[in-house]
Amino acid sequence: MPQDATPTASAIHCADCAVRRLCLPMELGTADVDKLDRIVARRFPLAQGERLYRTGAPFASLYAVRAGQFKAYRINRDGSEQVTGFHFSGQLLGLDAIASGVHSCEVVALEDCAVCELPFADLEALLAKMPALRQQFHRMVGEEIARMQSVVLLLGKMKARQRLATLIVRAASVYEARGYAIDKFQLRMTHEGLSNYLGVTRECVSRQLTKFKQEGLVRVAPRELEVLDLPAIKEIAAGAVR
Repeated sequence: MPQDATPTASAIHCADCAVRRLCLPMELGTADVDKLDRIVARRFPLAQGERLYRTGAPFASLYAVRAGQFKAYRINRDGSEQVTGFHFSGQLLGLDAIASGVHSCEVVALEDCAVCELPFADLEALLAKMPALRQQFHRMVGEEIARMQSVVLLLGKMKARQRLATLIVRAASVYEARGYAIDKFQLRMTHEGLSNYLGVTRECVSRQLTKFKQEGLVRVAPRELEVLDLPAIKEIAAGAVR
């Protein structure tokens, strides 16, 4: 199963990064990769529970997740927490703030993580000179928009069983993109976090996971999920009745 080494602030460059193929187009040559590497302001670790940025913070940089998992959430007027997404290695954080100029959510590390900070002004200048990188960036922005739209669908029309199946399929696709086997992967979010994100009760999450186990679709351990029948889970996510 995929296991990320404990991240440190050691000198890991874009050319050596384990998730570079998710962030960078394959056709970029060494010289172009070096140009991107030079605009990375810093590479740094975050301990479990640390925030990457807060709601209302001025937007200045994007953050590429090199290792670990993050939770994004907003604070409602009554002080309650609303989970808006979970993010994995190879994804960019901060895209939501490009238009408004301020971050619209809190982002916290669910485990020890490592990120690279990309000052957006420097990145924009580089994108203007590198069409392949610009195309890759637009693809990642498009994926984020699609993710946000899918969340609306997830919380609006799907039943609890379908919501959970959709999240499992999405997580599996992320690990597959990283080059890992998709039959077993880590989910660092708690049942409370899952229930908040899916818009159901904690008991409902536990009940649905139990049903999935009884049907032979998954095997569950603390913070770990083994997928036994991904095609069947994809059918459930697509709305098939099983």
